[in-house]
Amino acid sequence: MPDPAAPAPLATSEPTVVAIYTRLLACLAALDQARVEPKETSVHFVRTIGFAGVTPRKSALILNVRLDHALESERPWRSEEVSKHRWQHEFRLEQPDDVDEEIVELLREAYALAG
Repeated sequence: MPDPAAPAPLATSEPTVVAIYTRLLACLAALDQARVEPKETSVHFVRTIGFAGVTPRKSALILNVRLDHALESERPWRSEEVSKHRWQHEFRLEQPDDVDEEIVELLREAYALAG
């Protein structure tokens, strides 16, 4: 049975994916002006502009973080330079513990850039 608190895009995801999403929301709570905007197949995290988003899969959550630089980390599942000073980094999160200090710091950085 889907979690009634989870947005529609997570309706067919496993409970672990909903737990990952819940953990991300807890991290975003510290960012005063962050808004959560559910879409048809994803959820966007927005300040003045979008700074991150998630796309649920059945057993994982794909986190997309928008930054102004490439990352040295091997952790991103995919990274792409989308314009001169914009990079999109995707992370495949499979367990709630994947939302660690590195992910939290990247969300803070992306949030600051979106101001």
